[in-house]
Amino acid sequence: MMVYSRQKIDDDDIQAVVEALKSDMLTCGNRVSEFESALCELTGAKFAVAMNSATSALHAGYIALGVNKNDEVITTPITFAATANAAIMCGANVKFADILPNGNIDPKSIKPLINDKTKVITAVDFGGYPADIDEIKNLTKNSQIKIIDDASHALGSSRDGKMVGNLADVSIFSFHAIKPITTFEGGALLTNDENIATSARLTRSHGIIKKQAWNMDMIKLGYNYRLSDVACALGFSQIKKLDKFINRRYEIAKIYDDAFKGSKYLKTIEIPSNIRSARHLYPVLLNSNLWCVKEDIYNELHARGIGVQVHYKPTYQFSFYKNLYGEIRLNGAEDFYRAELSLPCHQMMSDEDARLVISNLNEIMEKYRSRCAI
Repeated sequence: MMVYSRQKIDDDDIQAVVEALKSDMLTCGNRVSEFESALCELTGAKFAVAMNSATSALHAGYIALGVNKNDEVITTPITFAATANAAIMCGANVKFADILPNGNIDPKSIKPLINDKTKVITAVDFGGYPADIDEIKNLTKNSQIKIIDDASHALGSSRDGKMVGNLADVSIFSFHAIKPITTFEGGALLTNDENIATSARLTRSHGIIKKQAWNMDMIKLGYNYRLSDVACALGFSQIKKLDKFINRRYEIAKIYDDAFKGSKYLKTIEIPSNIRSARHLYPVLLNSNLWCVKEDIYNELHARGIGVQVHYKPTYQFSFYKNLYGEIRLNGAEDFYRAELSLPCHQMMSDEDARLVISNLNEIMEKYRSRCAI
């Protein structure tokens, strides 16, 4: 099966992990801080706190920003459920804003949701395309509202030459296996605020500080969100190759861009020249006359060994959120969900793999194009 995204593990990655396994410290050692330093060097952020998942990092970020019961967090529904879930874990209410045609949160949809309970706005860099954090900041001038950039897809992305990870009050990365780089599972919180970083480190490790000798104190409620030295050894090895990985994803994306230009079946999402995307996803948007057969297209592609995926079912459609907030419908999110397919696009693909995806997708769309009543 040709999957939509996957990791690339080289011999030097394996050697780095083996060396970590042979060392005295498997967790809470120097490799964690080395990896954190590499993240800061890449992004320009002052502080990085590595954690065992991006979900943990999101939770720690909301805690550090003081999110509590009766606070409201505004975010997008076109994201993995953890973006909203971590706010719920802090007791907040979530308000969903609509999205732009590129899959990112629509600042115009955010504005009417802001009120005196709004604590945080969380943007998501869909597929690696950086959200316009500056435009969101313009909405929060003269307020105490903080901004989180859920950049789980976007390590290595930039906007106007500014690296993702250094744009918002808090930025979150994921190092799950299919992300731009991997630490098996893992994530990180990045910030320029030392108080936020200190809070996140406490949340990461049970809220415990060392005092002297064996004595320690627990000064806040925390969790076991630590990332091991072994995982960070892999991450430190992988981050050195991030540009190479992204460049290859761009090469595959260029093949798709050229092939689907002017397509009568679908639209692609153009990446402007001022944007550098990590290209975690290559989303295409099926024309509306194919929405009713999208599942058939999906299933037939899988039957042919082409593992397309859909990103994402709007969070508010999940039963948990329906039970919590009732029925919600945002037109942009609904149409995006009905249209979107993520095609295979990763550094392990060949040019021929991409051409195989193109020919099969075009053939299947032609087959199903007249099945829907218009």
